[in-house]
Amino acid sequence: MVRAYVMIKANTSEADRLKDAITAIEGVERTHIVAGDVDLIAVVAVDSPADVKDIAATEIQSIDGVSSTQTYIAMD
Repeated sequence: MVRAYVMIKANTSEADRLKDAITAIEGVERTHIVAGDVDLIAVVAVDSPADVKDIAATEIQSIDGVSSTQTYIAMD
């Protein structure tokens, strides 16, 4: 199992809508609205790094209101 943390910047004030849309993606365990340099953090648990890429680079980034993502894959 590959676990990753996706930092998400939004260009909208609709954090609750984004949280719900991101959490609904298969492989996303949970999403948190946070304060700081990013607006949301999604916790991903999938079978492969390629699955992480699909979720972060394809699915999350295609949601209206998401301006950018940065992904960190856990090493332990």
